[in-house]
Amino acid sequence: MARPALWLSLLTVGLFVIALTLGPAQIGPFESLGALIVDDSSPLTMVMREIRLPRAILAVLVGASLGLSGAAMQGYLRNPLAEPGLIGVSGAAALGAVLAIQTGVAATVTLGLPLMALAGALIGVLLILALAGPRGSSLTLILAGIAISALSGALTSLVLNLSPNPFAASEIMFWMMGSLADRSMTHVWIALPFVLVGGGVLLSLGRGLDALTLGEDAASAMGIRLTRLRLVLVLGTACVIGATTAVAGAIGFVGLVVPHILRPLVGARPSRLLWASALGGAVMVLAADIAVRLILPERDLKLGVVTALVGAPLFLHLIYKTRSQLG
Repeated sequence: MARPALWLSLLTVGLFVIALTLGPAQIGPFESLGALIVDDSSPLTMVMREIRLPRAILAVLVGASLGLSGAAMQGYLRNPLAEPGLIGVSGAAALGAVLAIQTGVAATVTLGLPLMALAGALIGVLLILALAGPRGSSLTLILAGIAISALSGALTSLVLNLSPNPFAASEIMFWMMGSLADRSMTHVWIALPFVLVGGGVLLSLGRGLDALTLGEDAASAMGIRLTRLRLVLVLGTACVIGATTAVAGAIGFVGLVVPHILRPLVGARPSRLLWASALGGAVMVLAADIAVRLILPERDLKLGVVTALVGAPLFLHLIYKTRSQLG
């Protein structure tokens, strides 16, 4: 674990610095970093502290959250095709944000959009827990998540269909593509507590997920309380996914692809994969956000589009590989 973690950490730091120093103005990296550290009230200092720094921090938070929750979900379900959106929290959070835009709350209330997205995520997780029941199986959890996700998607489509305002509909569509542009430190402070709490909760599941690789009966015999494990998993995933969806929109494939790529590097051990996937997710989102600013910068290419273009082919490869192994 030590070597992959070291390389992933160095890669994360390197991409973070590149994200800070990359911009349309022809300004050197040392001058940019100097303006970030020394407050001389110049326009460059304002750009670094109010625009580039929160964007880079959010890229790390979003990527780490998606990667970590994806690894936890795959470890619990013992299925490499599982991903964080499977429990429906991201869809519920997106519905809350869509309602904020459609009703005008996002335009009239400061931070109305992320707060309504968080409210949607909270309602979604409560519905999932109610549907799955305190002693439901993994299959029950999956079915409850699929039901909530389908309902959220249907309601989101209904809002778009009935929207009399084409500008609101356009804003909804662009928001659902996912982006870190035009975010401030306020968005960072909104997401950070949920990411820290949810991330800490998910990282505490390592021993239980390792035991689950031997089967549920063996895990129970080793003293793992599966009901508590599932509850902690759902709540931790809800915290990180709800918060990141609230501030960045829907960004897919990170939680699916990153654990799959890194699994062979950590010996396929779930507890080690949690840390590796958090770092790997941060790397992927930072790299994708850098690509967004380099590819067609004048067209405002969305982050979620880039991650989908990268993740979809890898997902197809995963399906083909899984089918070959089953055959």
